[in-house]
Amino acid sequence: MPPRASKRKSAPPNSSSVTSSDGRSVSNKAQTKGMGKTDRLFNTHVNSSLGMIDPEGIEALCADLGVDYTDVRILMLAWKLKAGKQGYFTQDEWQTGLKALGVDSQLKKELPKLEKEVEKPSNYEDFYTYAFRYCLTEEKQKSVDIESICELLNLVLGVQFRRQVASLVEYLKVQNDYKVINADQWINFLRFCKEISFPDLQNYDANQAWPLILDNFVEWVREKQS
Repeated sequence: MPPRASKRKSAPPNSSSVTSSDGRSVSNKAQTKGMGKTDRLFNTHVNSSLGMIDPEGIEALCADLGVDYTDVRILMLAWKLKAGKQGYFTQDEWQTGLKALGVDSQLKKELPKLEKEVEKPSNYEDFYTYAFRYCLTEEKQKSVDIESICELLNLVLGVQFRRQVASLVEYLKVQNDYKVINADQWINFLRFCKEISFPDLQNYDANQAWPLILDNFVEWVREKQS
């Protein structure tokens, strides 16, 4: 999961459920009777004052699933839910996403299925692109800071392209020309990993349409190798 979204003030309560002092739903037989399994699972972690699962609810969900908050599978879940705001799952996102995944109440058992779905070439680039958008936490934000990008690269690309990512992250941390990364640069990081022979870089052509940051990266790698 990318860095936690900043906590925001609670919106006015929009739920008639009974809540505890921290805004969480209190178990209520009358309220949950007749509710679908996915709704019951949602209500286990919902912040009733907001009407959605918030960062604390996601952390509780992670504990139930036996995974860390920073586990890539939580980012995969956000992708499947098409979550629009980092750290928050709305009920509509939850219901639609879990239905598409074929889950009722046993979400933990479906995590391997979710991983396999993301690994499909037809889905992976969409997931990779979503991971960047998910980090855009402010309105009209178009770029992500270098520190977060390094975490995200390790999270979503580190397993498939370990050597390339390790080198790219090292470069990003020592260079001083870029403070943030935009969507085009992010997409080209994936293209670079998929298309360029590494570490010899023999098929890298700076005359092609690569962003300048990758020209600089390749120059940096070649200087280290010489």
